[in-house]
Amino acid sequence: KLIGARYFNKGYAAIVGSKLNASFNTPRDNDGHGTHTLSTAGSNLVTKASAFGFGKGTAKGGSPRARVATYKVCWPPVGGEECFDADILAAFDMAIHDGVDVLSVSLGGEPIDFFNDSIAIGSFHAIKHGIVVVCSAGNSGPADGTVVNIAPWQITVGASTMDREFPSIVVLGNDMHYKGQSLSTKVLPHQKFFPLISAADAKVANASVQTALFCQAGAIDPKKAAGKVLVCLRGLNGGVEKGQQASLAGAVGMILANDIFADNEILVEAHVLPASNINYTDGLTVFTYINSTKNPTAYITPVTTQIGTKPAPFMAAFSSKGPNTITPEILKPDITAPGVSVIAAYTEAEGPTNKDFDKRRVQFNSLSGTSMSCPHVSGIVGLLKTLYPNWSPAAIKSAIMTSATTLDNLNEPILNASNIKAGPFSYGAGHVQPNLAMDPGLVYDLTPTDYLNFLCTLGYNETLISLFSKNTYKCPNPINLANFNYPSITIPNLVGPITVTRTVKNVGSPGTYRAKVMRPMGISIYVKPQKLKFEKAGEEKTFSVTLKVKNAQAIKEYVFGELIWSDNVHYVRSPIVVKAV
Repeated sequence: KLIGARYFNKGYAAIVGSKLNASFNTPRDNDGHGTHTLSTAGSNLVTKASAFGFGKGTAKGGSPRARVATYKVCWPPVGGEECFDADILAAFDMAIHDGVDVLSVSLGGEPIDFFNDSIAIGSFHAIKHGIVVVCSAGNSGPADGTVVNIAPWQITVGASTMDREFPSIVVLGNDMHYKGQSLSTKVLPHQKFFPLISAADAKVANASVQTALFCQAGAIDPKKAAGKVLVCLRGLNGGVEKGQQASLAGAVGMILANDIFADNEILVEAHVLPASNINYTDGLTVFTYINSTKNPTAYITPVTTQIGTKPAPFMAAFSSKGPNTITPEILKPDITAPGVSVIAAYTEAEGPTNKDFDKRRVQFNSLSGTSMSCPHVSGIVGLLKTLYPNWSPAAIKSAIMTSATTLDNLNEPILNASNIKAGPFSYGAGHVQPNLAMDPGLVYDLTPTDYLNFLCTLGYNETLISLFSKNTYKCPNPINLANFNYPSITIPNLVGPITVTRTVKNVGSPGTYRAKVMRPMGISIYVKPQKLKFEKAGEEKTFSVTLKVKNAQAIKEYVFGELIWSDNVHYVRSPIVVKAV
């Protein structure tokens, strides 16, 4: 139930000036992004929901009985910027004043210093009031060191797939079949094959091969493309825009072939003509077939919905990755959640593709991004807040992280979009498991003062930190960043042996937990004590972990392991990330 909607545009107005008219003074969503993310986090149950008739079912948010409020801070881009610090901070301030329990923040910029990061500052003030802040990790993957929203008081969420696909098969004249995906409602005549042409071969005289191959505006010659299925390469411009260009040139269908960066990551889009997005390897085969066949032909099958696909989840190629470039001692992202082809509510002020040429209007749309995975976790946090109203934001985050899985539905390690084993820099602690997070057994807790001490350790002076805390604050005697009580252990430059400490709090029944370690390659690890006995709930125990390089020839890059505390009912798992120097 939507109980409030506010807008913040004074920061934006200061830049735009007189161009800002009364139509900007509204919290109404003219873009779809806010509606989609908010409904994912907290919408009620809606029967017979679907995207263009695909994926039919009952839609519901993570916390379906929640009361939700929306805070609009992003506006049409000016100078490449659309969400201004002043507006972001004003919204955080108002949300704190309104007494929210969870803040779902599907936005982010570049990874920057905490004192210049409005989301980090705003979320710090929120956690001081017991509000859990969940943020997107960013969509700049698969490159390393791209993750944003890297403050330890934020829950930072990467994006992975779910076990639902929308297959549309590309069939070539040589009877080879390639499984792509799409949300196109337009279909080719049943099993009728059409001439097939690479967009590079359909270019207008004055266009470059690259411009044509990416099917950019005005690059395709209707004389060459009309009545044919056009093959376009993914990248540079959007897939739907490519389809629009193909359609304008008279093509009957489009095969969208992934480039090497997208690899196996398929984005389902609401194409304006029969179209299917295929992976990189299959795309290469299609181009080879065109170049080696006198009269190449193709057919694209109508889209269907497939549930229970395997392997799932795997990481989205776009999901931003660690290491954390501001404080490498804090592993980011923290967790991954579904962020690919997510169906949720949408605005009817725009078409599903947000393009001027798109006159369609839908109540539900499929979108991909860490903006979509973030509210999945926010919804789970809402449920945990209901169960445990007195838990701190850090305890809730710990429960979500230590109960996550690093295995897919084939019980194999989660892969990335190139079918290579992913790791903590992709998924943090792993893929979220909401039901297990309800009963984590033990939690790694932190208070706002711990976060201030963390800032001290980074070398910020007391004056700056007081701005963060609003109260006067004195740095304690030097503390070691490695001992910060985070649910993961990251040592970015291991030289000699190092001993780190952690404290766990029992939030379950009495029991004895034993330590089990999977050692990172070339690193030896000792946990002391090996056993923790808890007599009652709320009891805390401290343990130490000593890490050392086994031999001087150890690998000089990041290696990964894990520490699990278990009483044979709960498995409290923490990633261990080490780089020997």
